[in-house]
Amino acid sequence: MLIGEYSHNIDTKGRVIIPAKFRTELGERFILTKGFDGCLYGYSVSEWASIEEKIKTLPLITGKDARNFTRFFFSSAIECEIDSQGRILVSQGLRAYASLEKEIVIIGVSSRIEIWSKAKWEEYNNDLDSDDIAEKMTMLGI
Repeated sequence: MLIGEYSHNIDTKGRVIIPAKFRTELGERFILTKGFDGCLYGYSVSEWASIEEKIKTLPLITGKDARNFTRFFFSSAIECEIDSQGRILVSQGLRAYASLEKEIVIIGVSSRIEIWSKAKWEEYNNDLDSDDIAEKMTMLGI
């Protein structure tokens, strides 16, 4: 399970250190793609394969939303390989999408990691309403 929050920097070449705890779960290679809310999602190869199988069941020919989601999710995906120093290279397109410039935050979200610019992560957290979250959790039976 991927959990926790880690602050790091992205270097001028676009390399990011992946926390050791996450490297163990993700493996030597993993998939990085655009996520929602302006962050990046990272999946182990096996988790990515599971998601891909689910997406294959969507009505891609007739369903516009399914086509849009599939294009969004797959077109930006890259395979990352962790180097000997625990780093990955994030493509320029993904760095631009997530506004990754210097300070970043990497979080574990159960079966994936998310990579955020520190500023966006702080803004996201400041906008959270814990009472609203508690109410929705109750509605979901949690």
